[in-house]
Amino acid sequence: MSKKPSHHPVLRFAPSPNGLLHLGHAFSALVTWQAARALGGTSLLRIEDIDTERCKPEFVDAIFSDLAWLGLDWPTPVMLQSERLDVYADAGNHLRHADLLYPCFCSRSDIAALSSATDPDGAPLYAGTCRQLDRGQQIERLQRGDPVQFRLDTQTALDRVGMLTYSVVGPLITDRPQIRYARPERWGDVVLQRKGIPTSYHLSVVVDDAAQAITHVTRGRDLEAATDLHVLLQMLLGLPTPIYHFHRLILADDGKKLSKSKGSPSLASLREAGWTPQDVRRALGL
Repeated sequence: MSKKPSHHPVLRFAPSPNGLLHLGHAFSALVTWQAARALGGTSLLRIEDIDTERCKPEFVDAIFSDLAWLGLDWPTPVMLQSERLDVYADAGNHLRHADLLYPCFCSRSDIAALSSATDPDGAPLYAGTCRQLDRGQQIERLQRGDPVQFRLDTQTALDRVGMLTYSVVGPLITDRPQIRYARPERWGDVVLQRKGIPTSYHLSVVVDDAAQAITHVTRGRDLEAATDLHVLLQMLLGLPTPIYHFHRLILADDGKKLSKSKGSPSLASLREAGWTPQDVRRALGL
């Protein structure tokens, strides 16, 4: 059974240093710090840098600079996910020993060809092909060195834990939480580990939230569906389930959310153009 979070409110802002922060990140950070103040708690900064190909030290420095410019501060040292790979591997091993992870050798094209549905992110839903492999077939392909990723057997996991719920609060973070039912099954058998990479966003985020005693998670509505999966992992690993708040997204002129990959204006570029932290807050309605 998952544990309840601690009483002292602790929140976190956890960006990935794979580009420069934009107004969407600023909104999420400011909402998090405001919520921490309203609760009389603490706001932490965490750097989610498990993507070693895209994450760069210069972007970490830029995160520190941008947040300080906004007038935010945080306790140190700052947690870096790249320094915690052994911890994530242990969590994955726990799931393996419980027979809840299995190796998958399907390529993206294989998955797309066999899929008849999509997950909440719009990606092809995995059909469970490799879940049917027997132990001998798994060992043979692993020893052969076939490209592999390790997936959660979601239905088996759900059969073990039963119905899942979590608590959600609205814009007034101090309001009484509302109970919501989790539906991890809509994600299918998600990838939690890859060959040479002992974690994924889903696995590392629940492990880190527990390690930092996070009581409240503020995140954009685009991550609302992923929370269902995180609640399941928390239950399987015996970790606390925080209270969640899903804030609105900051959209571009085309109605789509801001994105590093789409070249949304960075906070650094706005600062160079003469913006002040007060301008940022006014633009975000804060």
